[in-house]
Amino acid sequence: MTTFDERSGVDQQGQPSPGAALAELDAVVGRIRASVESVLEGKPEAVHLALTVLLAEGHLLIEDVPGVGKTMLAKALARSIDCTVRRIQFTPDLLPSDITGTSVFEQNRREFEFKPGAIFAQIVVGDEINRASPKTQSALLESMEEGQVTVDGTSYQLPAPFMVVATQNPIEMEGTYPLPEAQRDRFMARISLGYPSPDAELKMLDVHGSVSPLADLEPVAHADDVLKLIRIVRGVHVADELRRYAVALVGSTRTSPELRLGASPRATLHLLRAARAAAALDGRTYVIPDDIQRLAVPVLAHRVLPTAETQLGRRTPEDVVQDLVLTQPLPQYSRGR
Repeated sequence: MTTFDERSGVDQQGQPSPGAALAELDAVVGRIRASVESVLEGKPEAVHLALTVLLAEGHLLIEDVPGVGKTMLAKALARSIDCTVRRIQFTPDLLPSDITGTSVFEQNRREFEFKPGAIFAQIVVGDEINRASPKTQSALLESMEEGQVTVDGTSYQLPAPFMVVATQNPIEMEGTYPLPEAQRDRFMARISLGYPSPDAELKMLDVHGSVSPLADLEPVAHADDVLKLIRIVRGVHVADELRRYAVALVGSTRTSPELRLGASPRATLHLLRAARAAAALDGRTYVIPDDIQRLAVPVLAHRVLPTAETQLGRRTPEDVVQDLVLTQPLPQYSRGR
């Protein structure tokens, strides 16, 4: 049996106790959260979900109207962590090779040399992702799923941690290309920031009135810190009953008469990973049903397609998923097992 030294907080193999590990996670995440919230006023839920996706090794899609802080959230998160960051402005003339990189023939050495593209960073901010062509959007598929890029038959590993934070405007559709289902399915969660409250907007005028706070934002955590937190999240326990609950919940989207396309098995995996991260952020070493229920809408809604009748009834995918959460029987389980 593993025993822990209460004073040092480590076990016989030198590993931190669950309590010490969660305390470290809370301290590091607290610094990152405070840094991001110093720039983005009045959106603590969005910041919390962004941190959940980061620790769950996922990718985040921020979808909302212009001017509510989509790019600000993405850039603030990137600058709060001392790691490599690249920003890609998606435009109709952007080429796949601009993202993945290309092989260039070197005259002096008489051989091809690989020139890495913008995707070779630990946090990649993709601004207005739906303004690039489907061909260019598809350049992200391999990197987001497998953490690597293949060019001319050679695979190149991307740095870890690796996270894509993409933004898109769902209102202005002229000159845009809707994300295909395969691309949306790569994003662990989708969030909408919404308009700030009057108090938050008034405070924004004071903070952003003269100079952008991003200019003075300094890293408060290192990439190695994030990797350590990711390992802690991987160790969060998920009971078998909760796994079956997640499978049943995602499966209900495939049989719902209001949906013509349900969520994929990848969605189930992402839901459990996000639930582990949410539990760790709440200071627990185990997942509870509330973790899965809270994350069901942001993790599943962007992956499903409503029927024509559902759209005519003015019901959104978020409405349908929320109803499925409410009707799905809760699991009966023991935390100690």
